Amino acid sequence: MLKENTQKLSLLGSVSLGTGVMIGAGIFVLMGQIAELVGDLFPMAFIAGAVVVGFSSYSYVKFSNAYPSSGGVAKFLTKAYGPGTAAGSFSLLMYISMVVSESLVAGTFGAYALRLFPQEYSGYASILGVVLIGVAYIINISGNKIIEVTATFTAIIKVAGIALLAISGLIISGLPTITGNYVANNSQALPEGFGFVAALALSILAFKGFTTITNQGGDIKNPHKNVGRSIIISIAVCTIIYVVLALSVAGGLSVEEIIIAKDYALAAAAKPLFGEWGSILTILLAIVATVSGVIASVYSASRMLGMLSNMKQVPNINSIKNLKNPSLIFTVTLAILLTILFDLTRIASIGAIFYLIMDIAIHWGLFRHLKKEVKFNPVIPIIAIVMDIVILSAFIYLKYVNDPFVLIVAAIGIILVFISQYIFMKSHTDEDGNMHMGMKESGKQGNDQQEIIKM
Repeated sequence: MLKENTQKLSLLGSVSLGTGVMIGAGIFVLMGQIAELVGDLFPMAFIAGAVVVGFSSYSYVKFSNAYPSSGGVAKFLTKAYGPGTAAGSFSLLMYISMVVSESLVAGTFGAYALRLFPQEYSGYASILGVVLIGVAYIINISGNKIIEVTATFTAIIKVAGIALLAISGLIISGLPTITGNYVANNSQALPEGFGFVAALALSILAFKGFTTITNQGGDIKNPHKNVGRSIIISIAVCTIIYVVLALSVAGGLSVEEIIIAKDYALAAAAKPLFGEWGSILTILLAIVATVSGVIASVYSASRMLGMLSNMKQVPNINSIKNLKNPSLIFTVTLAILLTILFDLTRIASIGAIFYLIMDIAIHWGLFRHLKKEVKFNPVIPIIAIVMDIVILSAFIYLKYVNDPFVLIVAAIGIILVFISQYIFMKSHTDEDGNMHMGMKESGKQGNDQQEIIKM
């Protein structure tokens, strides 16, 4: 029996980690990408995205209240579908989307940090991103308490700083005129409103950090109450920040200028509003925010991979005796590769596709398989599924028109995940169809339990 971790995260610590992941990428890079699709309606895209995420979060809250666990999404999917190819594959898609988010935030860190240096150094953004991931690894091997203190400290700085930036920007520039008349160049051939629906995939990605909280279930004090509270609070805080700041950016820059500077839109918007020093302070704020986001994301993703290993849904990487915390090492290695290989737009697109597919699986699993085990309103998961399917379909078609390479990479990744998972599950099922699943239960008892499940 493993020794139970006594360093539990508080409600504040959990919220800090959730907002740390969300604010790390959502504001600083996705704003420009969304503006590229919807023009001056991009502040409204964040509001619409928050509505979709509000419906989506319902399933996660219900799952978390019923099965609080450090396995988070992986545990939920196994409860819904049983151990096997489906649960394992969807869990891996979630894990990969989390690692993609790490690389997205790390790349954003590099893009903003290099604004402090001459233009000829702009090609080194990915290198700085790799360095940040390395720093996040060092912090994560230091233990939960260090992570909580770091996350809480940086979250306070960036929430206060971003709120001040947004309010000041609105005071100076005034409320922008949002007409919806501007049509981005890569959306001209699409039906009216199509680009807006597709852009919601990216605005949802800006909020997906709330799933980080579900992966902390076993490490949170009073998880049956605090997991749901943390999710709701994190989404509410980030919605307010996103919308106010988007309005501020819209008041400082034209849509064309936002698109040109989409990898560092906030820094570009701060310069005409606050001058050179305002731009520098915004860059420093972005650095703090992205550092916090990477630390939180590395923590959550590595915890999920470790749980998948314990549940025997992936090879037992924890058996590698020569490495300290192999799941953490594997996670940062994959994040480094993604940071080097893909630009920010493609990283965001791949992450959005993987996440939406997994999200649909979560809602369907709750609705179809857990009606007797979990008390919930069945209408809400169905609404969430319909929204996800519509948004995913629009986004896939958009990428087919503008950047089919993203779809090729995503398709190859999904196929490899399902095939490898099928082979692994078949090889770990005995002649009687039994699979031994080692799950750490974090309920009222708090004890480790071993489950043997019939395939």
